[in-house]
Amino acid sequence: MDLRHPAAHRPGQGDPDWAAARRILVVRPDNVGDVLMTGPVFRALRAAAPAARLDLLASPAGAAAADLLPEVDGVVTASVSWQQLDLVPGDDPDAALVAELAERGYDAAVVLTSFSQSPWPAAEVARRAGIPVRVGLSKEFGGGLLTHWVPSPPDEEHQVDRMLGLLAAVGVPSRGTALRVRVPEDAATPLAVVGARYAVVAPGASCPSRRWPAERFAAVVRGLAEDGLTVVVSGTERERDLVEAVAGDVGVPLAGGLGLGDLAALLAGAEVVVANNSGGVHLADAVGAPVVELFAGTETVDQYRPRTTRAEVLTRPVSCAPCRQLVCPFGQECLAIGPDEVLAAARRLRAVAV
Repeated sequence: MDLRHPAAHRPGQGDPDWAAARRILVVRPDNVGDVLMTGPVFRALRAAAPAARLDLLASPAGAAAADLLPEVDGVVTASVSWQQLDLVPGDDPDAALVAELAERGYDAAVVLTSFSQSPWPAAEVARRAGIPVRVGLSKEFGGGLLTHWVPSPPDEEHQVDRMLGLLAAVGVPSRGTALRVRVPEDAATPLAVVGARYAVVAPGASCPSRRWPAERFAAVVRGLAEDGLTVVVSGTERERDLVEAVAGDVGVPLAGGLGLGDLAALLAGAEVVVANNSGGVHLADAVGAPVVELFAGTETVDQYRPRTTRAEVLTRPVSCAPCRQLVCPFGQECLAIGPDEVLAAARRLRAVAV
């Protein structure tokens, strides 16, 4: 017996004609890591719609990652209303975006979401922009905002599998799940790592609840340096104080001096990368660098873990996970991991790489 909602899309029944599409918009206005994980989606769409222009609707934070995805033709950058925590009610905040999308004349919109996000705000923007085909995942039926509504998979499913599952349900086969990026040929290389064996430590994250304590990162930097590695500590300009504190007297601080393409090149040459659950982990995964990931209980590990086998994810099981909190009220018990454990994981990965 078919127990699906009668409005749910059934694979093979009324799938969009992807081969005839001229312009396709992929909607993912999230952070760098989320955008990097859309790479397999663009790869699958390129094979299904070889003549189409493939654009990404991205947030200002995530837009830079689109330049590294080989199949992305263009980016529409917008601070969408449904991603703003401090939005003041008033006039139509997405009116300019609707007008821009309408002018571009997209044939289809693929709305990508995590398990905790709703597709309906993005679907409404696409509908108002006159985009005739609108596909997305949701746990509940939302009327006609999505022309192809696909019920969500289990929450624990990896984000890449979740997105590819949506495409498969509307007639777009997967072309592989691995993350891939285009590393610029003119990427800048920090002088400190030229000819050196080095590690990269990235202590930052998008919110405090995801950050392993700085003093423990500093201990890892010292341990890696004692192992004979040059240790680069990377971060954004806003993370300069954190980066310099973690680097101390033995690390090489690089805060805000690298573009995302430069960082990709740096990670590609690292013997090991140590980072929180952040975009840096997914970028390291995409360039094939061994990764030790400090994973906070804000999300479920299976949803976001690196796809490579050259990774160790360190976390502690806690009853409050996944909390999705920006600030932890319980002392980050999910990150109760000592520097020695991290160093041991880094050494195991380096031994395998050698």
